[in-house]
Amino acid sequence: MSDINNALRRLDCVFAAADQGSLRQAARILRVRESSVSRNIVALEQFLNMQLFDRTAQGVRLTQAGAAWATPIRIHYEGLKDALTKANPCEHDAKTLRIGLSALGGRAFVAALLRRFKALHPHVNMVIADCPHEQVLQSIRRRQIDVAFITAPATISACASEVLVEERLFVLLPMQHALAERAAVSWHDLANERVLIPASQEGAGAQLALASPFGTDHGPDLEICVGNEATVVLKVQLGQGVTVAEESLAKCGAANATVWKPLEGQNSVVAVKAVWLDSNPKRALLRLLGIARKSARAQPGNMRSSWDGERTARR
Repeated sequence: MSDINNALRRLDCVFAAADQGSLRQAARILRVRESSVSRNIVALEQFLNMQLFDRTAQGVRLTQAGAAWATPIRIHYEGLKDALTKANPCEHDAKTLRIGLSALGGRAFVAALLRRFKALHPHVNMVIADCPHEQVLQSIRRRQIDVAFITAPATISACASEVLVEERLFVLLPMQHALAERAAVSWHDLANERVLIPASQEGAGAQLALASPFGTDHGPDLEICVGNEATVVLKVQLGQGVTVAEESLAKCGAANATVWKPLEGQNSVVAVKAVWLDSNPKRALLRLLGIARKSARAQPGNMRSSWDGERTARR
């Protein structure tokens, strides 16, 4: 059994590194030291007499030979992991639908979707939980969740996905902020600002920052706040930074001493997509996806802001 565990541990490291493009991020997901990830990958490379990864200062990437080897192996790896996991049989009940949330926008759409699904299929037990952005694909492949709603700028590997909704982003500013008198602001206006992101949205927030026009260079200073959204709003009230959220949340109103302003220009809209495994046989999942598509088509302008009259068709 120890040989199997060693083999699985090495494969865990290989696939985590391949998904994340970084040994450090792979170690974080696996909750081990970065040196342990590197050591296990090297051991497997020596066993196979093959270089699996190209290593650069920016991270790691599967070589052409490594990718050709990893693709078929992954299917057997996921199946073996499932077979060896001592899970409660009821967790695989066809009438239970596990839903992961890891999106910076589209919360009003998702909430309405789940309410409608529950009304139409009251016999289905929905288990809803936050899912760290960097663990979404792994959780889906291991059938720990059936479907996830994520912010669209993400690499999708071995999973099905579909953009469902787009929503305008808004910035919450302290009332005394220099930009508070503007009708709208752009990412360039936020250069060198401190953008506060709740810890529960860390991965989605990081992707948002990377999607901004300047990427990681001369862009906003992203600060992950240990706490919930109320903590973030309080910090904004105290003038300790700004935060970004979707239009539906902004329309709920601003807290005292703050004001919401719409983002305009490049990357001012966030797209939310559903991600799932095509081989998942649950009928409840197929029904949820069908309702999601109908709901998305029924959304006027795909939830693009009516602030400036723009409309964007669903991609």
